[in-house]
Amino acid sequence: MPEQYQAMRITTLTLISMLLLGGCALKPWVKPYERHRLADPIMSFSRDPVSSAYSNHVYEAREGARGAEGSQGGGCGCN
Repeated sequence: MPEQYQAMRITTLTLISMLLLGGCALKPWVKPYERHRLADPIMSFSRDPVSSAYSNHVYEAREGARGAEGSQGGGCGCN
């Protein structure tokens, strides 16, 4: 009997794993024609996205040697 329960447990865990991995499909949740809405500055976490973008640019220009924020350039801040 214990072997039967162990086989049932393995089968159940395999089925649950397959269902969970099936949720990781490559199909995007957001359609391509809906992505422009997510790129809108109003979708930012900050209260004032324009001001935070400017402050982030100034920070990256000052810390140009660091490069941790993912932007290009550095130094004087001129583009």
